[in-house]
Amino acid sequence: MAKTILVVDDSASVRQVVGIALKGAGYDVIEGGDGKDALGKLTGQKVHLIISDVNMPVMDGITFVKEVKKLDAYKFTPIIMLTTESQEGKKQEGQMAGAKAWVVKPFQPAQMLAAVSKLILP
Repeated sequence: MAKTILVVDDSASVRQVVGIALKGAGYDVIEGGDGKDALGKLTGQKVHLIISDVNMPVMDGITFVKEVKKLDAYKFTPIIMLTTESQEGKKQEGQMAGAKAWVVKPFQPAQMLAAVSKLILP
C-alpha cells in the first residue's frame, strides 16, 4: 500500500514539482495551499510524512507545524520544511516547533526523496 505524504506550499508549481517527484517514487500525495488549508485536510486518515513551506499566507509553516503537533493523530508524523529560508535562526525555530528536516529551495528531487525515505514512517 502506498504511503501518503501531505505537501503544503502556497506555490502551485512547487506543489506540482514535489508531487511529481513523490508520485514517481510511489507515494500518494495530498496537497494544501497554506497551513490552515492543510490542517483542514488532516481528518484522521494516515499521513506518513508532511512536507511544508515556511513562508505562506494565512498560516505560515512554523505555526502549521506547532498546530499539527497538537493533534493526537499526527503528533508523531515527521515533518520536512521545504523552504527558501536558510538562516540558522529559522531552522532552529522549525526544529523547536517539531520539524525533523530542512530542505532548502531550489532543491534536487533526489535530495528531497532521500530526506523523505529516511524519515517516512513504516
